[in-house]
Amino acid sequence: MDGEELVDVPTSKRRKLDAQHNTITEPNTTTLATAKGVDRPISPPASRRKRSVTPSPSTARVKAATTATSKAGNQLKDESEDGRDFLTSPFQLTHIRDLSPAENEDSVMLEDILGDPMIKECWNFNFLFDLDFVMSKFDADVRSLVQVKIVHGFWKRDDERRIGMHEMAERYPNIELISAYMPDPFGTHHSKMLILLRHDDTAQIVIHTANMISRDWGNMTQAVWRSPLLLLKTDDYKTTLEQDSSPETFPIGSGERFEIDFLWYLNAYGKRLKDLSKVLCNYNFSAVRAAFIGSAPSRQKLANADPATHTSWGWLGLREILSTIPIARPAEAASTPHIVIQISSIATLGQTPAWLQHLQSVLRSSYTTSTSRAESTSPSKKANFFAKRPKATATKAPEPMFNIIFPTAEEIRTSLDGYASGGSIHTKIQSAAQQRQLQYLRPLLCHWRHPSSSSSTEEPRREAMRGPAAPHIKTFIRFSNSEHASIDWAMVTSANFSKQAWGDLENKNKEIWIQSWECGVVVWPQLFKQDSFGGQEGKAKEEEVLMVPVFGRDLPAEEDVAEGLKAHEVVGFRMPYDLPLSPYKTDETPWVATMNHEESDWKGVVWGGYQPHA
Repeated sequence: MDGEELVDVPTSKRRKLDAQHNTITEPNTTTLATAKGVDRPISPPASRRKRSVTPSPSTARVKAATTATSKAGNQLKDESEDGRDFLTSPFQLTHIRDLSPAENEDSVMLEDILGDPMIKECWNFNFLFDLDFVMSKFDADVRSLVQVKIVHGFWKRDDERRIGMHEMAERYPNIELISAYMPDPFGTHHSKMLILLRHDDTAQIVIHTANMISRDWGNMTQAVWRSPLLLLKTDDYKTTLEQDSSPETFPIGSGERFEIDFLWYLNAYGKRLKDLSKVLCNYNFSAVRAAFIGSAPSRQKLANADPATHTSWGWLGLREILSTIPIARPAEAASTPHIVIQISSIATLGQTPAWLQHLQSVLRSSYTTSTSRAESTSPSKKANFFAKRPKATATKAPEPMFNIIFPTAEEIRTSLDGYASGGSIHTKIQSAAQQRQLQYLRPLLCHWRHPSSSSSTEEPRREAMRGPAAPHIKTFIRFSNSEHASIDWAMVTSANFSKQAWGDLENKNKEIWIQSWECGVVVWPQLFKQDSFGGQEGKAKEEEVLMVPVFGRDLPAEEDVAEGLKAHEVVGFRMPYDLPLSPYKTDETPWVATMNHEESDWKGVVWGGYQPHA
């Protein structure tokens, strides 16, 4: 369930801030942006910094990405002295309105995504919409021509949000509202995704974490993953697929498998999206390097799960993905992996930690190699990832440690939007049952923003420059060790910490119940091996690919690679939070939107409590 709504109540709710703020939805007073119009060249507008939306280690690609000079005045390098290649992060952070240009390096705005005049059709999946805001981000000269499909979850005809959207949509004849199937009252249509069909016969998939309202794209920390532009399938490519069309020939992480899982997700919407699925079948996904993870309202039977043909939903699907990711077992058993969960909502999980412990077991899933390097099959080559794995060596790999990042009231109070940002961030601690949940969560909780009074540590702090921007982003990251020098895998998703999003434990009928729609993307280092893209295959096989956390920019540099780590290719992951983490003190509690907060924020506003209606 999303931070915009409390997971314990049905979806029909008023999004109230307090007595001084009527709703969390921004007023529909957005001024339509003025563009240069159709007089400019028909090709897409040039970005401020040339980059590929999916990293590719080709020489031209890396050099183009490194033409910009960092704000510190240092020229970013495309290659180290020993020939190491650096690849930009597969994820970007969104632009923060009230931060400086230096703090917004490589960030993306919604108009960067929707403002291309080549877009002819836009499918917009989300939870909250301000349609005036959305439409203002399209190019002014084609705004009335783009066919805009709004996929939402407000199925009740008397829902105020549904009524408001329909009234607003009447001003735009090119908008079509599509209500997703919502069988459960506690579920939401929470997926955050764009599917863009273009006049140049290409398509693009964008998966992100922001609602389609101005506040989410203003001063809230969000993330965006963009696929490369997908070309139409050639006859030769179609013939190749027809000759060997078994899904199990395409490993999880390959573009072909992404297509299978993505279309499986769209098909869950039924006839509402049937035409869209047919159109996307014509596009070539082979350039994608990621795994798609989704949730759809369902009751899955564990016995019917078949990862050889499609990825399941929720935690079962995540386990199937993580179980195929090769993770090198270090020679020194003392190296402890660290899995960090960063979310904007924690739902009612139960008075005992059973569900939490189960999800932790899912996140521990991996294919651990017994050597010092992870060996994997190139995702561009047909291979059976579902074959029986070789037996692991007797040496037991260390169990990962876990932490959960969630802001405190002080962090919300001092954020760029003050208490207003707290309307999108939720948990509950008031009842006895909720206190028992807090008791087992507390040892795991860490701050979103480092407290100014926090004591210094031996490990120097690396700043992500997003502390003042309250988090609506959701990330799950497995760091290779407690020093956070490298990353084994990373996921950006719309899914928060809830049974509705990930699925409950298997019930007596052997079913896994999922109530909400969610979507996300999982990446890991081996997806970006050079031989996966047709370059220097022999050299890539000799050297490991590293994924490293990067702070304040998307492209890693030599100083981001810890001493002793060897790799021919280094792909960055743009970090949204500082490292090392800062754990809660014993008297600190997470932000609770439904509680009164009498201490005013930096704007002088007090919080009267979030009061949803039934």
